[in-house]
Amino acid sequence: MTTILVTGATGTLGRQVAERLRTEGADVRGLSRRSPSYAVDLRDGKGLDAAVDGVDTIVHCASSPRGGDDRAAGFLIEAAQRARVPHLVYISIVGVDRVPLGYYTLKHRVERMIEDSGIGATIQRTTQFHDLVLSVVSGAAKLPVVLPVPAGVSVQPVDSGEVADRLASLALGAPAGRVPDLGGPEVREITDLAGAYLRATGRRRRVVPVRLAGKAYAAYRNGGHLSPEHAVGTVTFEEFLARRHRRAG
Repeated sequence: MTTILVTGATGTLGRQVAERLRTEGADVRGLSRRSPSYAVDLRDGKGLDAAVDGVDTIVHCASSPRGGDDRAAGFLIEAAQRARVPHLVYISIVGVDRVPLGYYTLKHRVERMIEDSGIGATIQRTTQFHDLVLSVVSGAAKLPVVLPVPAGVSVQPVDSGEVADRLASLALGAPAGRVPDLGGPEVREITDLAGAYLRATGRRRRVVPVRLAGKAYAAYRNGGHLSPEHAVGTVTFEEFLARRHRRAG
């Protein structure tokens, strides 16, 4: 039986990856700070050696927008090297080499660390999850009367379940290097998606595009985070919202 360690196993993506791997018959170890079996804080790496011992593959889903991904990856890579783990799968983001945002820069650095580690690696970049877009527009909708969004920015949201399917498949295969991007089915202006959210929730707000400053914003406006040539996802944002509404009901 294949033994696979999933980091960030209680998160939106890691939880789904673990579920799919178990369905495929893998022996899955779920690692997170709150895991009942493998409670490890990747920020200090304590307990990692026991977690990776005897593992065939690591799927690294743990990440933090607050920073420290490179430090966490360093501890994980070192533990994997000591245990001679043959395969490390990493989830990254489309545009980490084009959008000058701190979080993206760290993700790109981790890609290079993994590639230089000597461990058999598979790196999968995806566009933004529907969950992230929902978080952005729902947070903005908390303001009265208006819903502000970045002007001139399009996104290509992808369903996290489809990403989980892809990662599980990659984890059960051989190291493949950097594989083709996984993008959502549609490239759409964020103003359009904000309107879809308002319609789905019955809220009334005026969507207001706001021009921002900075190189990161310019890169977003230029589509550095998009991958229209890899629009292989099938779940649209409206379908994602409808499914959430059914679950909430």
